[in-house]
Amino acid sequence: MNRTKLLPLLALTGIGFLPLSGMAAQSAPVSPAAKTAKTPKATPLHATLLKTTPLEVDKRDPAIDRIVPAGATLERIATGFTWTEGPVWAGGSLYFADIPANRIHKWTPGKGVTTFLAPSGYKGPHHYNGIEPGSNGMTLDARGRLTVAGHAQRDVYRLESLDPKAPVTLLADTFDGKRLNSPNDVVYKSDGSLYFTDPPYGLESQKDNDAEKRLQVNGVYRIPQALAHKPGTAPDRAGLQLLVTDLPRPNGIAFSPDEKYLYVNNSEPQKIWMRYSVQPDGTLTDAKQLYDATNDPRPGNPDGMKVDVEGNIYSAGPGGVWIFSAEGKPLGVILISEKVANVAWAGADRKTLYITASTSVYRAHLRIAGEPLIQTAK
Repeated sequence: MNRTKLLPLLALTGIGFLPLSGMAAQSAPVSPAAKTAKTPKATPLHATLLKTTPLEVDKRDPAIDRIVPAGATLERIATGFTWTEGPVWAGGSLYFADIPANRIHKWTPGKGVTTFLAPSGYKGPHHYNGIEPGSNGMTLDARGRLTVAGHAQRDVYRLESLDPKAPVTLLADTFDGKRLNSPNDVVYKSDGSLYFTDPPYGLESQKDNDAEKRLQVNGVYRIPQALAHKPGTAPDRAGLQLLVTDLPRPNGIAFSPDEKYLYVNNSEPQKIWMRYSVQPDGTLTDAKQLYDATNDPRPGNPDGMKVDVEGNIYSAGPGGVWIFSAEGKPLGVILISEKVANVAWAGADRKTLYITASTSVYRAHLRIAGEPLIQTAK
């Protein structure tokens, strides 16, 4: 996720459950009372908050018509946030983060939004002076447990069940004895290992010279056997593997359906998408740049991404959601009026794409099913 030069905080409109409490989470230290506060009741989504418009696509290749149906619409299902990220569909609900509010929310069709977890990231004793104190990307493991990039908490953690009061297991927090920068996005491989990116966006200044930055590199890491990590035990700090060291701002991360490739994008200063060959031992080789959108002037950067069952890549980028072929050919861009952060598949057929953007969450119904989030061994 990248929100450098964050716009002034928007006056929250639409859903009324968040306005003051969400803003307070980014401007004052988290109190012990806040850590134990009860989850608010659901706020219904009134019809006036829903908005449906024609889905606009910047078509780059005729193949996009196989993905986006004629007459497709874009639905805004929730609004009134500051910077939404990390969507994941689980148990009939969409979980997503509002990073500046330091919260993970839960949206359920017909019921609306509740705050699932607060704080979700920074819990330190001192005032957080940055703009992104919360958690970031999320995914599920093969046992249905929510795994979270802690971002400003500077770790990767797992909830042992889909319950905000569930025990928390720390999966990674240091490399070579030094604190991680701010884990950004996470993805499991079918062998149970977990890969994540670690740029500095969760640090207060978001810069490489931040006083709290301990690692020189902004890396891509692998946690071997993360799935088997015993609940409540300390991270296997000695086993954490640094795989990529030459991207200045690694961000979104996803596997190809056959897991032969790992895709990693870089949000700035170069807006690029990379592909790596995945070796049998989980390491990465044969780095290849798939696409460079650095010169695209539209708002937004390469960020969270997913793939469909045919290997097409769906990624946040300048102007909206970029759709690439497996070879990196741009097929089209789903145009969104806000900066897009991430996407997630949902629905029984996995053909509904949920999109988290600046203040809102959207969805669109497409033609090709998304690759299942939870993979079995290949």
